[in-house]
Amino acid sequence: MTAQVARASNPNGTTAMWVRDRLDGLWCDEDFAGWYPRDGRPGLSPAQLATVCVLQFLLGLSDRQAAEAVRCRIDFKYAMALELDDPGFHHSVLADFRERLAEDDRADHLFDLALARLQEAGLVRERTTQRTDSTHVLAAVRDLTRLELVTEAVRAALEEVASTAGHLLADLVDEDWGHRYGRPVRLGKNPTRPKTRINTTGDDAARLLEHLYRHAAPRVFGPRVQSLRQIMVQNYYQDAAGRLRWRTEEDGGLPPSSRAIVSPYDTSARYARHGHIISWTGFSAHLTETCAPDGPNVITDVATTAATAHDTRALPGIHTRLHRRGLLPAEHLVDSGYTSLVHLEQAARRHQVTVCGPLPTNPTRQHRRGEGFGRDDFRIDFDRRQVTCPQGQVSSGWHGPYPTSSPTAAPLIVARFTKAQCGPCPVRSQCTGSREGARNVGFPPRELRDLQLRARSEQQTTEWKTRYAVRSGVEGTVNEFAHGYGMRRCRYRGQPKAHLQHVFTAIAVNIERLSGMPPTGEAPPARPPTAFQDYLDQHEIHRPKSWRTVGS
Repeated sequence: MTAQVARASNPNGTTAMWVRDRLDGLWCDEDFAGWYPRDGRPGLSPAQLATVCVLQFLLGLSDRQAAEAVRCRIDFKYAMALELDDPGFHHSVLADFRERLAEDDRADHLFDLALARLQEAGLVRERTTQRTDSTHVLAAVRDLTRLELVTEAVRAALEEVASTAGHLLADLVDEDWGHRYGRPVRLGKNPTRPKTRINTTGDDAARLLEHLYRHAAPRVFGPRVQSLRQIMVQNYYQDAAGRLRWRTEEDGGLPPSSRAIVSPYDTSARYARHGHIISWTGFSAHLTETCAPDGPNVITDVATTAATAHDTRALPGIHTRLHRRGLLPAEHLVDSGYTSLVHLEQAARRHQVTVCGPLPTNPTRQHRRGEGFGRDDFRIDFDRRQVTCPQGQVSSGWHGPYPTSSPTAAPLIVARFTKAQCGPCPVRSQCTGSREGARNVGFPPRELRDLQLRARSEQQTTEWKTRYAVRSGVEGTVNEFAHGYGMRRCRYRGQPKAHLQHVFTAIAVNIERLSGMPPTGEAPPARPPTAFQDYLDQHEIHRPKSWRTVGS
């Protein structure tokens, strides 16, 4: 009866109905068997709940609206294979289901299963061209100054203790505490009497923590009390006399941005800055999609990382997950933020993937200024283990390769020239700025050096630039996620739930794209020319042709 009514009311179908018609559903209950106990009261179908979550992100619905749609919308009932008189469920079930999905790597497993259904339907395949880009994601927290952060952390801890063990506050909280922490803090960047507030808030936080640790076991403390403890360590220190002091860059030192907590409500969010234009508090999202000319663009991977993590650290994980899904590309188009010699070599050796992207430029002073003798002006002889400078001097030392502190940087071999060689040189000022007058030349081992030269040479060709131009299309996908599906702002707090939001959004985008494709075997309809384009054609005025229009 559900199918009959759905077909009668929607003869052309809807996006939700396409999921049931083309894929026979994205999941089945057996896919979630390991996530639930074998005994106890039977629960709702996890496959149906996961489908509701995807449709919720597809249509931008809240939990209440999604639960109402399950009760009232015929295409939702059709997609979930429900009877017409099915009463649905309470909206709070969706929050509980997300809590379960946020554990371990279940969100990625959910994405694996959805992509497997697309592969079985022939909608996505391996060894095509894919492209990746990242974007910033704002955490679901306010931007706080350091003083606001400490003050709000004290208030959050008091709220938590009052809700779970209010009797512990009986001998501590008085009217002054109620005045300072009775409502969310709003101080701004220029509060009145900042030093007094800093000292008072620090003393209150120290008293609160000491009181709690004296009268309760540490295991009963919740996440707000734990975050207050970490925030205090990051913003205060004790001097030799045992007094609390406010940390500054010069006095006590501040933690790096990769470790500094910016909100007591989301301790995984981080503050980051991209150049001099973008600064944000939250995370980074990395989107990977196919871009083959003979098929739809399918999102094959989505990764959520800390805002302070560099893009190069995300690439190995992307290839590992694509390998697990059987969706590795033949060519992977990325920007310069993802490329490094190590990653190019590892991707080709481990996964037979050609990473296509501009390599980082030479960091030497001569290369940055465009003057003097750079590293490429020296002739390297790996067999003889020596380097010859542009003036004919041969290096006197060959050391390494030395490992680097960064896993994305290649190991370096260092060739050294002596002071006796460089001192009398007439062009020494163009070669080195060292006071001792000796030049050291660092370069990667032979295999990586040859790869570097080949890649940089290839990147100068027209063919490579034409292939790489396809990468720019991923910017439209980023815009679609950020503005069309609300991924720019997190719905939930914490990196695991932010990643779950990105996974559901990626599945929703795939469904939206694929459901709009014509049936198998039919060519996509061409877009008709605009009125102005018709006018130009009628008057035989030349215009650039486009693959989007009829007759082009």
